[in-house]
Amino acid sequence: MQSAVSTWQTRLNALGPGILMATAAIGGSHLVASTQAGAIFGWQLFWLIVVVNILKYPFFRFGIEYTLATEKSLVEGYQSKGPWFFNSFIGLNIIAAVVNTAGVLLLTASLLHYALPVSISVTLLCWLILTVCLVILLLGHFKALDNVAKAIMGLLTLATVIALIIAFSNGPMAPVGYVGPSPYELAMLGFMVALMGWMPAPIEISALSSLWLKEKQSQQTVTRAQGLFDFNLGYWLTAGLALVFFSLGVLVQYGQSATIELGGVAFAKQLIDMYAFTIGEWARPLVSIIAFLCMFGTTLTVLDGYARTLNESHKLLGFKQSKHSLNIWLILQSLAGIAVILFFKSALGPMLTFAMTLAFVTTPVFAWLNFSLVRSEPSIQNSKLVRTLSWIGFFYLVGFALVFLVWKIM
Repeated sequence: MQSAVSTWQTRLNALGPGILMATAAIGGSHLVASTQAGAIFGWQLFWLIVVVNILKYPFFRFGIEYTLATEKSLVEGYQSKGPWFFNSFIGLNIIAAVVNTAGVLLLTASLLHYALPVSISVTLLCWLILTVCLVILLLGHFKALDNVAKAIMGLLTLATVIALIIAFSNGPMAPVGYVGPSPYELAMLGFMVALMGWMPAPIEISALSSLWLKEKQSQQTVTRAQGLFDFNLGYWLTAGLALVFFSLGVLVQYGQSATIELGGVAFAKQLIDMYAFTIGEWARPLVSIIAFLCMFGTTLTVLDGYARTLNESHKLLGFKQSKHSLNIWLILQSLAGIAVILFFKSALGPMLTFAMTLAFVTTPVFAWLNFSLVRSEPSIQNSKLVRTLSWIGFFYLVGFALVFLVWKIM
C-alpha cells in the first residue's frame, strides 16, 4: 500500500508541463474556436473535434517522450534534422509568438473590461495585464507559472463542467425544428482547417511542453511514468474541455438570433452570458473572474513558453547567451505583441485566423519531425496502438492539408 501511495505522490509532484500545456491551449482553441463551432453549426462538428484530438495525440506525446529519453528539448531535435527544418520552425515560431501574444492578451483584456464595474479602455488593460505578467515571470519564472496554472485550471474545469451539466438539464435553447448552416460546404473548409489548426493546440506547443519538461527535470528527477502521467492528464483534460466548450456553444448559443461574435468585448459578453444563462445570474461575477483568470493563465504560459523556444533557438544558432537572455526575449515578445494590438487591432481577427490556418498546414511537417525523432531513439518503445495511430494521424493531416491547399489555389 505504501508503494502505491508513494507512486501517486511522486506523480502528483511531477505535475507541471502537461498542465501548462493545457493552460496555454485553452485560450484561442477552446474559449473561441470550440464555442463558436458549436454555436454556429450545432452538433455537426462534434466528430471533427474528437477525431483531430485523437489523431494529434501521438505527435504531442512524442515531444515529451523525446525529452524524457534524451534530456534534450524538441528544439534541439529539430536542429539535428538540418537547417531547413530548424529555420522553418524558427520562422513559424516567431509568427505564432507575436500573433498569439497579441490575441490572448486582447481577449484577456476584453474579459477584464467586461467584468470590471468601471470602464477602462481595453488598450490600457492590455498594458496593465502585460505588466503584471512580466513581473510574475521575471521574478518567479517557472515555479510561479507552475503553481498559478494548476490553480486556474482547477477553477475553470469545475465551473465549466457545472455549467455543462446544468445546460444539459435545461435542454437546448434552439427552437424546435431549427436547421442551422452546414459546415460541409466548400466555403466552410477554411473554418474547419482553422478549427483543427489550434485543436487542442498549435503543433509548436509540443516544443513548449518539451522545454517546460526540461526545466522541470533541472529541478527534480522525472521518470518516464511520471512524465507521461503529467502529459496524458494535461492533454486529455484539454481535449475534454474542448468538447465541453463545444457542447455549451450548442446548448446555449446555437439557434439564437444574436450574431456570434468572433472576438473583443462583444465576444467576452457572449461568453459570460453563456455561463450566466445556464448556472444563473448569481454566478455572473464569479464566472467573469474565472474566465479572466483562465485567459490570464493562458497569457502567462504563452509569454513564457514562446520566449523559451525563441531563446533556445537563438542559443542553438550559435549566438552568445547571458543569464538574462530569456528575460530579454520575454520583453521583446511582449513589446511585439502589444505593437500588434496598438497598430493592427482591427486586423487581429484575420491574423488569428491566418495563424490557426498556418498551424494546421504546417502540422504534418512537425508531426513527422516529432515522429522521426522518437523513431531514431532505440530507448523509446511505443505500443503498436500508438504507432498505428501515428500513421493514421499523419496521413489524415497530410490529406486534409493538401485538399485545403488545392482549394486555396483553385
